[in-house]
Amino acid sequence: MARRYAELLATDGVTRGLIGPRETPRLWDRHLLNCAVVAELIPDRGELVDIGSGAGLPGVVLAMLRPGLKVVLLEPLLRRSVFLEECVARLALPNATVVRGRAEDMAGVIKADVATARAVAPLDRLAGWAAGVLRPSGQLLAIKGQAAAAELAVAEPVLSRLGARSAEVVRAGNGRVISATTVVRVVISGHGREEQAGAHRSRRGMA
Repeated sequence: MARRYAELLATDGVTRGLIGPRETPRLWDRHLLNCAVVAELIPDRGELVDIGSGAGLPGVVLAMLRPGLKVVLLEPLLRRSVFLEECVARLALPNATVVRGRAEDMAGVIKADVATARAVAPLDRLAGWAAGVLRPSGQLLAIKGQAAAAELAVAEPVLSRLGARSAEVVRAGNGRVISATTVVRVVISGHGREEQAGAHRSRRGMA
């Protein structure tokens, strides 16, 4: 299944502009395995929303590795959401669903236990979006690079307003991949979710 997904990324993913042509030689180490090790941080069951799923990294990979987990691939752009729907169909992933939309518009609609994101937005902005689509005590797993600690420091005021219970930089895949994946893990309290959903209702004239 992973090989079929890699083929889709290297062909349709490149021609549709979802993956750069220079990325094809390093699809496995830089992209697929980089996302796969994040599975050790998530439960076997529950609901996960992949914010700004793009080409399906990490959402499609995690859906393959956690068949008992309901995975929502949330993507606002049409061409990307169409690609994701084709991936779900071709890979026969019954636990994955594609939703076209923005995370900020899904506040209070999606109710996930885990939110993931990779190369979507700075942490301070991403945390606000995640708070709206997470259940109380849900966690955000943001795949970041070397600047993860610096991003976390910048985001601390926002995380405090959201009522984050904890925030830390963790490494996934230590001893299993050549370069462990850097992840910022944030546990959001119920207050953050209610605040985001309330703001969403107010923008639509519902509050």
